[in-house]
Amino acid sequence: MKNIGVLISGGGTNLQALIDKQGSVIKSGRIVCVCSNSADAYGLTRAKNAGIPTKVIRKNADCGGSINELNRQICAYMKEMNVDVIVLAGFLAILGGELLEEYADRIVNIHPSLIPSFCGDGYYGLKVHEEALKYGVKVTGATAHLVNEITDGGKILMQKAVEVQEGDTPEILQKRVMEQAEWIILPEAVEKLCASL
Repeated sequence: MKNIGVLISGGGTNLQALIDKQGSVIKSGRIVCVCSNSADAYGLTRAKNAGIPTKVIRKNADCGGSINELNRQICAYMKEMNVDVIVLAGFLAILGGELLEEYADRIVNIHPSLIPSFCGDGYYGLKVHEEALKYGVKVTGATAHLVNEITDGGKILMQKAVEVQEGDTPEILQKRVMEQAEWIILPEAVEKLCASL
């Protein structure tokens, strides 16, 4: 059984999908901790409700504004919790340094588009869906991928397509992509990675 650490910044809907799929889809791992870079993240409440230990490490308040120090502290916490696999579930900070080295090929991210479309620096949250609608694509979706030093540039583990519908707003499309793609393939990709280690 692999130990999974989840990094969040906000509401934690993808975290909830992971919690809900433990034991059914995720059989080769279990979530042992949740770390947030925001003290207000509702995902922390979701973790506490599920009995999962949490920690808050903020770039400015705890790391003197240094992204390298943030990565160092997160890495230290993951090691302290004996984490084998890290999952980014709406984590809005760039990983690098020691964390990427220590957990190379063991960090999974979910991105709300079919990579290589609408990805890379600056493409997160609603902006991804705004750009997809602006471009006029008929199909979008989500991609679960490994994390490396290039934003959204790691090896693709899984993808799932979602239809764009007439009259979609970025908010409506975001919700559909989460429900029909992200919440399905993220637990599956995490299981696949845990099972392969």
